Amino acid sequence: MKNLAVARRYARALLLIGKEDGRAETYREELEGFSSLMTKEKSLEQAICNPLYDAACRKKVLQAIAENLEVSNMMRTFLLLLFDKGRIGFINDINRFYQKLADDLKGIARASLVSAAELSEETVEKIRMSLSKMTGRDVCLEVEQNPGLIGGIVTRIGDLVLDGSIRTQLLNMRESLKKGEGI
Repeated sequence: MKNLAVARRYARALLLIGKEDGRAETYREELEGFSSLMTKEKSLEQAICNPLYDAACRKKVLQAIAENLEVSNMMRTFLLLLFDKGRIGFINDINRFYQKLADDLKGIARASLVSAAELSEETVEKIRMSLSKMTGRDVCLEVEQNPGLIGGIVTRIGDLVLDGSIRTQLLNMRESLKKGEGI
């Protein structure tokens, strides 16, 4: 829990800097790129984060990566600060919080849509527009398919879950029958 609070604090600090210098989107892309690289390349993550290796060598590896990725001076400074404070291992959490904060800054809400069957582009767009109207924000919709739903859709936007799946309706009906309630 403490790690998430630390990650949130660093993400907020970077966003404040980004708002101040007008480069919040640049930092979003750079942070995402670095975080993705660390996730994909576990050996790289070990080389930078593992305290069994010499700190000076780990810092040189981090500097070389930042240079190869051609990140801005601010991002390079930010990554080195995380390293010096022993927080570089939280980079994925920091990135996740930063992405959410940057979305909030731009008025974007991210949502997921899970359907039992493949949906047409037109249907997905109608759902996206409805969610935009409901939230008052531009909605970026991530669509996936799960035949286990039997039918219908489940939409998640923030903490709100709109479950219109047949599977859930059947489960609710079963619970009602178990309790002896009439339908």
